[in-house]
Amino acid sequence: MSDHKILLKLDRIEKRFPGVLALKSISLDVRAGEVQVLLGENGAGKSTLMKILAGEYQATGGTITIGDRTVSTLTPELAAELGIGLVHQELSLVPALSVTENIFLGRMPRGPLGKIDWGKAHAEARRALAALGVTIDPATEVRRLEVAEQQLVEITRVLERGPRILLLDEPTSALSDGERSRLFDVIRRLKQRGHGMIYISHHLSEIPMIADRVTVLRDGIVIDTLPADKADEETVIGMMVGHSLADQFPKVKVERGKPTLSVDRLASGKTLKDISFTLHRGEILGVYGLMGAGQAEIAAALFGLQDLKSGTIEVDGRPVHFRYSSDAIAAGLGLISRDRRQSLVPMQPVGPNLSLSWLSGRSLLSRLDLKRERTESERYVRELRVRPASLAHRLMFFSGGNQQKVILARWMSSGAKILIFDEPTRGIDVGAKAEVFALMSRLVADGASILMISSELNELIGMADRVLVMRHGRLSAELPREQLSQENLLRHAS
Repeated sequence: MSDHKILLKLDRIEKRFPGVLALKSISLDVRAGEVQVLLGENGAGKSTLMKILAGEYQATGGTITIGDRTVSTLTPELAAELGIGLVHQELSLVPALSVTENIFLGRMPRGPLGKIDWGKAHAEARRALAALGVTIDPATEVRRLEVAEQQLVEITRVLERGPRILLLDEPTSALSDGERSRLFDVIRRLKQRGHGMIYISHHLSEIPMIADRVTVLRDGIVIDTLPADKADEETVIGMMVGHSLADQFPKVKVERGKPTLSVDRLASGKTLKDISFTLHRGEILGVYGLMGAGQAEIAAALFGLQDLKSGTIEVDGRPVHFRYSSDAIAAGLGLISRDRRQSLVPMQPVGPNLSLSWLSGRSLLSRLDLKRERTESERYVRELRVRPASLAHRLMFFSGGNQQKVILARWMSSGAKILIFDEPTRGIDVGAKAEVFALMSRLVADGASILMISSELNELIGMADRVLVMRHGRLSAELPREQLSQENLLRHAS
């Protein structure tokens, strides 16, 4: 790799936010024809570094050299001009526009009179998507797509601009194994053409699949850069968290109690048909299915976000009908959704985000309980090790994992006893995952019930007491803990 041309070089990059030094003297380089995987716990500075390189944040120190040009800061326009493309972890698509309009935003193909050539535009979008192995109608509005499909549109949009240096921030977080394989095929082709890539991932299993080198950040500092064949899981986890991660799944044995949530012949949305199950006190009940099997709609149906076509729901033996999410909250339910942006007010700090669940169902003239808000914010920031440990910083400046902790704190504070965890570790590093799993064990030990919807087989095997397997909108199997294995789960899901 040493004889490959250096496309990008960072020298002592620093980034300060009010009261926080997010990056401290970051130096690294990216070479033509390589994938450099960037690892680190949430809050280590990975996404901040990517946004500096894309021109979205301005560095407060250091220099960036791209080819033969050295600059101290980049704008989005200059970054694009110099051949840098960023695929965001949090999607940056325009939901109300079509797939085609998102891919060619600001540069739609036009005919002789300056009118948009829709036939050509849709054809080019279809071709660009096909390069990723994706078959989506390019005329479809983005908001009608599933999260995984939106992720593939986002990747297509960036690749279509032909960047020489590609920054991929958690690109596979919402993708199935098949979709990930297709993306990796595209990345390998880009490597052969001499592109250089920085690839952020929390899936350590992806290192041998795609990486040439691995760089680990911790607390805004580069700990080391290793060749991929030296970056085994134990080594990089130790570098990321500063100590060995002995037990990633801190499962606590809890005696199963009485039923808390019963669902009978539920049908909802495009996919769900005839779903029946019972969740018990002190239990973690897993739900698994391949992409499109219907598990993504369960949370919305149970939490009053999606109308029921038929079927019944009971909470603690009493029939309920949730017209709105506020009805579900009043009944003691809490939801950690797969898309954090739907759950947070990023322009506000921890306190107002924490107290949202208390305000549900109250009148607009109700007084805010600012004393409780402050007391509980301080408590959960301390207990959940939220970083930065600040009640003043807006959540937009927190990493994804720390934002997730704030959502967890909201439901702990509300006293919710039935918790729906929908892809709870999406975009969270291994250290934060272990903390979330420890928290789940603590919650069920305290009498809560958790419905854990996840596409991560090892997490379900590590944490669930039972797993419901879905296929084509229906339950295809219910597996007790002693029968949980990747082979069993995949066999019933396929």
